[in-house]
Amino acid sequence: MPEPTPVSMSATLAADEALARRRRAGERVMSMASGEIGLPVLPALRDRLAAAADENAYGSVAGSPSLRTAVAGYWERRGLDVDPGLVVAGPGSKSLLFALLLAIGGDVIVPVPSWVSYAAQARLVGARPIPVPILPGQGGVPDPDLLREAVADARAAGQRPRAVVVTVPDNPTGTVASAATVRRLAQAARELDLVIVSDEIYGDLVYDSSEPAVSPALHAPERTVVTTGLTKNLALGGWRTGVTRMPDSELGRALHTRLLAVASQIWSSPPAPVQTAAAYAFGEPPEVVERVAASRRLHEKVVRAVAARFTAVGAGLAPIAATCYLYPDFEPLREHLAETHGVHGGDGLAALLSERYGVGVLPATAFGDAARPLRIRAATSHFYGETAEQQTAALEAAGSADPLVLPWIRESVDRVGEVLADLTAAPVPASAPHA
Repeated sequence: MPEPTPVSMSATLAADEALARRRRAGERVMSMASGEIGLPVLPALRDRLAAAADENAYGSVAGSPSLRTAVAGYWERRGLDVDPGLVVAGPGSKSLLFALLLAIGGDVIVPVPSWVSYAAQARLVGARPIPVPILPGQGGVPDPDLLREAVADARAAGQRPRAVVVTVPDNPTGTVASAATVRRLAQAARELDLVIVSDEIYGDLVYDSSEPAVSPALHAPERTVVTTGLTKNLALGGWRTGVTRMPDSELGRALHTRLLAVASQIWSSPPAPVQTAAAYAFGEPPEVVERVAASRRLHEKVVRAVAARFTAVGAGLAPIAATCYLYPDFEPLREHLAETHGVHGGDGLAALLSERYGVGVLPATAFGDAARPLRIRAATSHFYGETAEQQTAALEAAGSADPLVLPWIRESVDRVGEVLADLTAAPVPASAPHA
């Protein structure tokens, strides 16, 4: 009997659980490790979910017709026409991504850095993750030139790269690949006969709505699978609902058939009550559009305030264009961190921030980066308040004023500044002995 595939717990979920244990023990901790959005459920969605509670039949493996039609309209409004028959819903986009890798087969190119689960999921399906670095400041998409080299090398070594996973906008960097880079990626994928799996879960959280992230599906529609969900834009992580758009091509229809077969054996069908509420959300009525816009404004204002704290102490940081993530580089402070704290890489830096200061972040190694870079990923998504009342006030303040006027947000941002100032402060020299 073969040995099970080695796999570790998701770094974000493990960090969250560790911080929760410390908080219950009475320690002062601040979670910047997880990207779960701390905002309340929109009342209109809560009411629709409650009203659908009696919907207890399995339903279609692909999802209800009303949900798939609403999702098709959502993508059509973003320039990606799709037949509702090529839309598949599942219990979270994370589950769909895993099922897609099973359906596609072969080895998987992943950007470096990239979300913690891409490489792990590739290994779980028996594939090899093939890492390819991003271009500076353009997270989520592998450098197209290095992609060609990596695929050529992998095939020469007997590997079978079949897919490339991209994230637009990106987690962990909070950046967005340029339209030119996405176009070059699409061209490379076509030349190399790769399926593009485009994770666009953060697509509605680009700060400048006049310059949205460009989907590879616009440039390689015949081979690009797009996934998204309600986890980030509407802070509905616990509802576990994701959707995918399959290509309208021979390849896409074959993948659609295989994906449905995989889904039928794993989850049967998405949860029916959640589908009803999700169909309403993807229809984008005015209250949903406004909530997403308010969330986007809140993320931008808080992230920019925290980014200023990192750059003030000398950390490098690419301009953040979306999401609630920062990926600062402490390389300019390497000598100081080594001499003062004995820190030589991202793992040590994350450990120091957690153990000494109670600030949970993730090291760059969690995202596929090497151990030496002094990079961490930090998220601001838990800064918005402990209660629904506080979180609602934060959303309102983001639209009419500065959310940093709220004491709980100001306290969190100021705490980041205090920790970074202490981390980078010159050591106090020992007092000279008395004569």
